[in-house]
Amino acid sequence: MTEAPDGDPRTLGVLGTLVWDSIHHRDVRSEPLEEWGGIGYALEALNVLLPEGWRVRPLIQVGEDLAEEAFAFLGELERVQVAPGIRVVPEPNNRVELRYQGQVRQTERLTGGVPPWSWSALEPFLDGCDALYVNFISGFEMELETALRIKTAFDGPIYADLHSLFLGIGRHGDRIPRPLPHWAEWLHSFDVVQMNESEFELLGHTHGDPWRLAAEAVGADLKLISVTMGPRGAAYVASPAFSPEPFSWPEGRGRMAVPGAARSGRVEVELELRSGDPTGCGDVWGATCFARLLSGDSLEGAMGEANRMAARNVQHLGARGLGLHLMGRVDPGVARS
Repeated sequence: MTEAPDGDPRTLGVLGTLVWDSIHHRDVRSEPLEEWGGIGYALEALNVLLPEGWRVRPLIQVGEDLAEEAFAFLGELERVQVAPGIRVVPEPNNRVELRYQGQVRQTERLTGGVPPWSWSALEPFLDGCDALYVNFISGFEMELETALRIKTAFDGPIYADLHSLFLGIGRHGDRIPRPLPHWAEWLHSFDVVQMNESEFELLGHTHGDPWRLAAEAVGADLKLISVTMGPRGAAYVASPAFSPEPFSWPEGRGRMAVPGAARSGRVEVELELRSGDPTGCGDVWGATCFARLLSGDSLEGAMGEANRMAARNVQHLGARGLGLHLMGRVDPGVARS
């Protein structure tokens, strides 16, 4: 399904944080790469991978210190509506310093002060959106209360990457992995959730087996949990109520239970993996998976394409120009300034 019933383009709301990244690869380069990151990876991927008849509405709060640069970056993406949905705030924009050893992230440090969306500020921008992709880049995009309000008020499918909800923050801005507080409420705020393998293990930290917890968590409200596993591909746990047709996901919200048992599976990476920059791989994976489901793919087909695009992301530096690289139109890193 590509167009709304009245023939207008469908709109995907994309809620996240646009971050200015400084990426240090201590074994590869002496100078850090400085470039747009955060939700920029997902926006670049969605700009080229969404089916025909779809456009993107970013739902982003931007610090006024980098607002001009942010609008310039977003303006490069032809299927992205720069307005409405962008809200300039007086606080400094979020910046992240990432340090890697090889392809393993050693430290992540967050600075800046972009506040969470309030429901009253966000609600008007959801009007006209047909589906919603949420990516917790900072982990402070919204409070739990706002997420629950969205689930109640929004009647389209909601896909969420929970990523940085699993990160606390130290006194100097260092991000520290932690179990997710109020995990059950967060999971059931969305139709489909994504996390990486480390986050999945944290989810099951106090419950023993995360796979058993996931099988018990999926049902009428939460339809699917996907788990990215790096070079080993991705796995999933699906409710018996899950359908790969996203516009069926809102059906049954609020029901107590669904008959049948959860099912699980894994989709391997089907191409040669190369070394490179892993920043943004999870963002590209989720954006691709949701885009392919909106295109009518099966779950396994969508996950396979997500694996392929995430692997291609490794060969590009930063978010700018990533979409062209994913489509094979430029060499890695050429489009970045």
